[in-house]
Amino acid sequence: MTDAQGSLFGDGRMSVPQRATTPDPETIRGRLDGLLGTLRAAETMPLSERDARMWSAVVPNMTRWLPEAEAAAIRTAFAREMDRLRQAA
Repeated sequence: MTDAQGSLFGDGRMSVPQRATTPDPETIRGRLDGLLGTLRAAETMPLSERDARMWSAVVPNMTRWLPEAEAAAIRTAFAREMDRLRQAA
């Protein structure tokens, strides 16, 4: 007797989709440039508290895929804009 349940998952029919292992630096730059543009243009915090916390964690992680000098400049610019907007509140 065979295991009918096992056949549902056999032969790769239900395999997990594979993702690219290396993020595209141009995509990362575009997202971070857009975020920084939004922050620079704002006079008051344009992000909810939840989104501000999320971006504070995500930005340093995203910059890991960029050259270090560029990554450091983006992290500094992000921190400066977040501080400016928090003080404006």
